[in-house]
Amino acid sequence: MVKSKRKPVEEIQNSIADFDKILTVGCGGCASVCLAGGQREVNALNAELGLLFKSEKKTKKLGSYTVERQCNMQFLVELDEKVKDYDCLVSMACGAGVQLMAERYPTLPVFPAVNTVSIGVDREIGMYEEKCRACGECVLAYTGGICPVTRCAKGVFNGPCGGTNRGKCEISQDIPCAWLDIFERLKGQNRLDDIMKLQAPMQWQNQVQRTTVQEPYARRYYK
Repeated sequence: MVKSKRKPVEEIQNSIADFDKILTVGCGGCASVCLAGGQREVNALNAELGLLFKSEKKTKKLGSYTVERQCNMQFLVELDEKVKDYDCLVSMACGAGVQLMAERYPTLPVFPAVNTVSIGVDREIGMYEEKCRACGECVLAYTGGICPVTRCAKGVFNGPCGGTNRGKCEISQDIPCAWLDIFERLKGQNRLDDIMKLQAPMQWQNQVQRTTVQEPYARRYYK
């Protein structure tokens, strides 16, 4: 599922500063599930924005609404009448949802309230671990269900590289060697021949696996 994280409220405030009637739109899909953009988060954002504008003695109309999914045009139809009362929209959906809403309402500025981070899994409440980079060339069938694109810190598409140090990557002792994990998984399944099925090389950047922790839950995991 797509994982996202809310932008700093000051950044959002600056993007909408020139508008007086603002509709914040949540998404009941991925953004809601990962606690970044459902109706609860919409209400929380509007409350924060309201306090900031009040402190600046600015009068703003802040509306809120959540559709089932912003990435599907049929769910945006219910906004058609509502948006007529506003001069800009704030989207709490992923980048795809922001773009589709901007496409449907081309005369209205649409501002993102979240950063789209990754495709990942739920580990704990408010904590999500990246598992997929949506590279378009899935090789999980040959790697024991462990993604080398996401997991390898060097972005080695065909491994191992030879830089394993006691099960960790030579780049950092905090990063497990993805290809050692792939080797062990395939060995346990009696499928080591698959590690020799080389794939066409691909160029990737920023390969360190990312974990998203929503701000309200940070104290659970970071001391």
